[in-house]
Amino acid sequence: MPLRFIAFLALTFLLTCSLPAGAAELVLDYAYYNPLSLVLRETHGLERRLGPEVTVRWVLSAGSNKALEFIRSRSVAIASMAGSAALLGRANGTLLRVVYVFARAEWTAIVVPAQSPIRRLEDLRGRRVAATPGTDPAIFLFRALARAGLDRTAITLVPLQHQEGRLALDRGNVDAWAGLDPFMAEAELSRHDRLVFRDPSLITPGVLVTSESFAATEPDRLRLILAAYEEARRWALAHPAELTALLAKTSGLPAEVAARQLARTDFSQPHLTAADQANLRACGEVLAASGTLRPGSDPAALAAALPEPDFPKSPFAEPNRSP
Repeated sequence: MPLRFIAFLALTFLLTCSLPAGAAELVLDYAYYNPLSLVLRETHGLERRLGPEVTVRWVLSAGSNKALEFIRSRSVAIASMAGSAALLGRANGTLLRVVYVFARAEWTAIVVPAQSPIRRLEDLRGRRVAATPGTDPAIFLFRALARAGLDRTAITLVPLQHQEGRLALDRGNVDAWAGLDPFMAEAELSRHDRLVFRDPSLITPGVLVTSESFAATEPDRLRLILAAYEEARRWALAHPAELTALLAKTSGLPAEVAARQLARTDFSQPHLTAADQANLRACGEVLAASGTLRPGSDPAALAAALPEPDFPKSPFAEPNRSP
């Protein structure tokens, strides 16, 4: 097959996935760290709103870094990630916007094996620590080190995707891991691994993001997606037992692991708050100080630019339709 034709097919695929008006397929991500996406995928709430003329396709995000790649390549319309990853993506030139908060969760901590001599952050000096670059757990790790007066050179960072980091900890290939639920909850319950450092104030909310182009060209479709997410959020709040069972089923993990994850997950507020914005600014300041952001980046301006301005703090509603 000629290379030129292959390139044409690839371009056609990307343009289809970027969803111009009238597109017949809508691609969204789902993630085990975003339980609402699992609800929506299982109940087909979005398909009911879109009707039979639109096919919904779901792709798995293994972490915020993968979700950011999806948005950058325009291969999904909506992606699930931590607020810190959204800020990092915008700082690096990805024109994205936050349109929804799917959860605030203590989904990360610094994890060590049960018998590890590591007892505090300072004990990480000189140690090998697994983390997934570009995700909230990795950024949480850097913020935690800064709090202890350590810089990033105090540890050897081992870049691994979240589940691979868990396996590396199990095998003794790393001394610590910046964990992520549900794998972190599984490590606690199955191997009695310890969360040696916890601080929810250093964790940013889980957010849905879209590209600026999708928000501008498909506002009605975006409102339909958010209305479906809002229905899933309300269902999750009203049906905690069923949500636990659904998370266990889709992740393939025991119900007690799903329950541990959900016990530290809050679905009560779907909008970015002033406290969230302050947290994102503080996160950006740590990233700027560490050299992660582009030179000259303004953390406050980046945080302020994240929310989509056309979706104010009001109940999410479907677009008006003619009778």
